[in-house]
Amino acid sequence: MSDLAVNSKLEKVCQEAYKKLEQIYNDSFTPVKDKLAWCIGSYSYDKNPVGLYEVGAEALDALKSYKKEKPRLVSKKLIENLEKAIATREN
Repeated sequence: MSDLAVNSKLEKVCQEAYKKLEQIYNDSFTPVKDKLAWCIGSYSYDKNPVGLYEVGAEALDALKSYKKEKPRLVSKKLIENLEKAIATREN
């Protein structure tokens, strides 16, 4: 799979994570949500996925912690997709 296709999947799952964070009315997630929105916009402009990987990992942590509190409000699939997308990063 090409880098562009991998990054496109990452962008899509980050957008899904952003939407979920928007639905969760928790002020503690606002910094992550704001950074994620900025990184999604930045990626659409310059196609540099670094921010998506970094902030996507922060969003993943936030969603996982929220899922522990309220398991039915965050889908397992969203978490799995975000984990897979972040794992594609070449170190």
